[in-house]
Amino acid sequence: MTLVLIVASGAAWESSVLSMLSGRHDIMVLKRCVDVDDLLAAATAGQADVAVLGLDSPALDVAAVDHLRRNGVRPVAIVAADVDADAARLRAIRIGIRSLVADTDLAALPDVLTAGEESTTVPRLAVPTGAAAPTAPVPGGRVIAVWGPAGAPGRTTLAAGIAAELARRQLRTILVDADPYGGTVAQQLGILDEVSGLLSAARLSSSGGLVERFATVQRDVNARLSVVTGLPRADRWVELRQGSVEHLLEVARDHGQVVVDTGFSLEEDPGARHSSRPGRNAMTIGALAVADQTVVVGSADPVGLSRLARALVELRERTGGMPVHVVVNRMRPTLGWSEKDIAAMVSGFTRVAGLHFLPEDRAAVDRALVTGRTLVETGDSALVRGVAAVVDALGPAGLPPGPVRPRTRGRAHRQ
Repeated sequence: MTLVLIVASGAAWESSVLSMLSGRHDIMVLKRCVDVDDLLAAATAGQADVAVLGLDSPALDVAAVDHLRRNGVRPVAIVAADVDADAARLRAIRIGIRSLVADTDLAALPDVLTAGEESTTVPRLAVPTGAAAPTAPVPGGRVIAVWGPAGAPGRTTLAAGIAAELARRQLRTILVDADPYGGTVAQQLGILDEVSGLLSAARLSSSGGLVERFATVQRDVNARLSVVTGLPRADRWVELRQGSVEHLLEVARDHGQVVVDTGFSLEEDPGARHSSRPGRNAMTIGALAVADQTVVVGSADPVGLSRLARALVELRERTGGMPVHVVVNRMRPTLGWSEKDIAAMVSGFTRVAGLHFLPEDRAAVDRALVTGRTLVETGDSALVRGVAAVVDALGPAGLPPGPVRPRTRGRAHRQ
């Protein structure tokens, strides 16, 4: 016997569904709930197996679906006839619903209720015979995570530099500030960030609207580079739900190259296991899990290299030893060791896909900071050429390197 909860709120399909299910001996309707909040309360009793509700129900979001699943209730959503099938499927994916039924084909509902849930993460959409099946979106890019240990080794400067270089090569690029300790991408690039793109994206992710409204969470730097600004204050990390950063990066990947500036810590919060709120470092851990390529940056001084060595071990244990690109930043002859010496040290701690050295170039960094521009826009320099070499190594194959084209005109701060 399959026990069912229904939330219809006066929807046109409610009477048809109740009439259909009342004639089944293997299905019983336990309760007609007035809204999603009433449904969640009823689900807590642990007696129901399935919840039937409209995909457009108010307050139906990731948190609500998670609550249902924690209480053993499988959600099945009814899709209105005037809703595009692809849009419905994408919304269902984002909030975690895997079973959909079109309200024009309600005869399929009893079988969906009793069949159980498929293991796939692709929602089933029962549509009238002859209707075209929705196709999965094809990813358009990749996610490059820039990570490194504590001590300000240059994560943000490198992430912004890589993103700007990719955009210079005519590639659509999104730079995401996902530092849970308070990102500074907006400040570095002269962007006024009254509204956090990251928090806006998290809210849209929870409601299932991020795919349709992804453009609204970005701030344009130029025609090919945009930024999802980070947390305006470090304490606002608590507003991010579990999985929201991962979802943001997956959506962004469909639009082009994604470079994400992360935090430094990979430590998990033990208390997060007993709370619906993720730990503070879940943003960084999630970004690394989604990333197609990881760039680890450390400083060339003794303290920075020591931190880098420990960080590589920690990252190796978390990722299972996947190869990473290592960037040793602020390399200078006064330190007294060569690139060969550092290469020997780094190779002993992780599998290296590429080892790169960026010179100490305070003048180039200062020019970019005080004018709110990217490194690429400040003109040719040893540091700009070094970042371009990192991008060359990241690929993809056939990516046109081309010369750096210095700009002579400044850019006003973006409003």
